[in-house]
Amino acid sequence: MQVGPGDALGAAEALTLIELGDRASVRAALKATLLRRHEQAEIFDAAFELFWRDPERAAAAAAFALMEAQKPEEKSKPGGRRIAEAMAGDRPKPPPPPPEEQPRQLDAAMTVSERERLQTMDFEAMSAAEINAAKQEIRRLVLPLDERPTRRFRTDPLGPRVDMRATLRATTRQGGEFRAILRRRRITRPPPLVAICDISGSMARYAQILLHFLHAVTNDRERVHSFLFGTRLSNITRQLKHRDPEIAFEMVSHMVPDWSGGTRIGEALEDFNRHWGRRVLGQGAVVLLITDGLDREGGRGLAEATDRLKRSCRRLIWLNPLLRYAGFQPKSQGIKAMLPHVHEFRPVHNLASLRELIEALGEKKRR
Repeated sequence: MQVGPGDALGAAEALTLIELGDRASVRAALKATLLRRHEQAEIFDAAFELFWRDPERAAAAAAFALMEAQKPEEKSKPGGRRIAEAMAGDRPKPPPPPPEEQPRQLDAAMTVSERERLQTMDFEAMSAAEINAAKQEIRRLVLPLDERPTRRFRTDPLGPRVDMRATLRATTRQGGEFRAILRRRRITRPPPLVAICDISGSMARYAQILLHFLHAVTNDRERVHSFLFGTRLSNITRQLKHRDPEIAFEMVSHMVPDWSGGTRIGEALEDFNRHWGRRVLGQGAVVLLITDGLDREGGRGLAEATDRLKRSCRRLIWLNPLLRYAGFQPKSQGIKAMLPHVHEFRPVHNLASLRELIEALGEKKRR
């Protein structure tokens, strides 16, 4: 949670208007002045309760929350590790141990560097500092797409086709004197890239990281369209085109009201097919569908909407963070309805999975 001087002054002024002896009033005043997004409420409540505990109990709770957040296989509370680090940061550091007479020699031959460890770490288990490092790595990623031929041609002296029309026009301009045969070549360009990302409660942490990926891709290439959905579909293409990521995400937060809410995948895909499919899915578009497949409606109408989306694009890639588990099986009704109607099914939970996706998009596929 980013709190600036203006927020602190607003919170201090709000505390002068209430009864300080009432903890509920203090909580409500601080939440009204410090919170900007709906998903920050749960983090604020956890930090508020942890702050007012006994110091020794708070230290033990912070250590326990830090240990729980480091478990990749178990889902911890949102922001648990960041809260533990924030609470632990104000305590005085213990004195350094006395230097040893004989320094120990460590064999680092089989150790892994910090950057390599970051590549395989789950986004859900990252701390605030590791998330910032991951965002920096995402901004360096380059997304190549194989170029596709279009219907248009351009003049090229070494082109494979004879441009008879241009040749006759040039002959006419020269008074009927024939000088040279003009040639042309078909114009090629990368296909459009369309990203449809789930921002429901189960996908909130992954969506925050993947938004940086979509922002970097949008500002790196043309014809990129981004959509977010929870209980409704929102087009954020124009907002992500802003060069400054903080300003772009601030605009997105004001535009999208259903962060960390429910999930209606079928209705969102049906809305996309009806209102946006013909606009953005032309010329062999590639679609990235980012969701865990856990639909609140139980998969109603999901198979038909996914099948229509598959038939409207050249390549439909489903990115699911649940594939990070080795024993994953498609048991939910939403996953069973969607899985037969996608071209590829890939994980998206760390930087390594994003790099594998980029390599897959760069491969040339046969028509």
